[in-house]
Amino acid sequence: MGAPRDGGRTLPDKFAFHGRHQAGIVTPQQLFAGFVGFDVLAEDRNGLTELFRRLTERSRVLAAGVKPKDERVASEQPTPDSLTITLGVGASLFDDRFGLSGHKPRHLKAMPAFPDDRLEPARCHGDLSLQICAQHPDAIVHVLRDLARETDGLLRPRWRADGFLNPSRPSGSPRTFVGFKDGIVNPDTGSAREMDRLMWVTPPCGEPDWALGGSYQVLRLIRFHVEKWDKVPVARQEKIFGRRKASGAPLDGENETDPPNYRKDPHGRKIPLDAHIRLANPRTHKTDDSRFLRRSYNYDSGFDKRGRMDLGLVFCAYQQDPERQFATVQRRLEHEPLADFITPIGGGYFFVLPGVQDSDDWFGSRLLKKL
Repeated sequence: MGAPRDGGRTLPDKFAFHGRHQAGIVTPQQLFAGFVGFDVLAEDRNGLTELFRRLTERSRVLAAGVKPKDERVASEQPTPDSLTITLGVGASLFDDRFGLSGHKPRHLKAMPAFPDDRLEPARCHGDLSLQICAQHPDAIVHVLRDLARETDGLLRPRWRADGFLNPSRPSGSPRTFVGFKDGIVNPDTGSAREMDRLMWVTPPCGEPDWALGGSYQVLRLIRFHVEKWDKVPVARQEKIFGRRKASGAPLDGENETDPPNYRKDPHGRKIPLDAHIRLANPRTHKTDDSRFLRRSYNYDSGFDKRGRMDLGLVFCAYQQDPERQFATVQRRLEHEPLADFITPIGGGYFFVLPGVQDSDDWFGSRLLKKL
């Protein structure tokens, strides 16, 4: 079995590479992740097809067992490390280079800058996104090195962000570097009905046929201003989030999994009307279809030029429609009190391709075979 996750839960050594959907979306979250945005250097459709075939071939092999390409180490048994490799495409891939413009997913576009953002162009967008998750950080590096060798001349990295899960301390959901538990409420990944309503592209969505089984990925690099946050009294921090810092419980509850009861608190006396959890998920029938699946990781990039700690969150979310879901939630959060302590600086919108069906299939085959 794989290495135990936080809280003692154990992940399987391997996740299936083949399937209707890619692994790494509803897969139980591993301890470490790497996110990379790439620009495609292939000059034509044949080159793009070759790129996707190479990525598929190597990802299939790596998912069966990660190991460095070293003659001594390679003689040892491979270590699967609960690895998942998840590939997405950006809006820029559907320009005139490869003849894909008429086949772009309906809601795929460059991620816009929202009012509280300070996006840095060098950390945004890309023709492709690659998400690599594993139980140890060296596996992320081994995968990136392997794929770099195999795709030399066809891909150029645009930006990268590595992340990890903090321990739950002492139990429950993991915490971010502002000290609060994160990802407490997510859609039920075990419910096919809920996944088809909130996550996967299905026929009623009106997307191109090749996209069925895929999902939209939103990546956001969010920096925390921890020096400023640490000066805020805990009672005020709790009102900003709407949860207790120690237990993770909503301010009107006792346990982190207790649902807040906004109907009994219409004036925000217990959970302020502008609290993060109340704005993000008002828990009404009208806002229910704006929920999405969060799969975020913490990052630590040392110190900036001013000597301030560069800590934050690689926010990762999956959904059926980023406008209906992520963007709608983001608009509700505009100028929330928490915005004074966090700054989104990068990321992008991507469409995660449908899964690779079998050993004869490859990433993007349904898209490129139709052309």
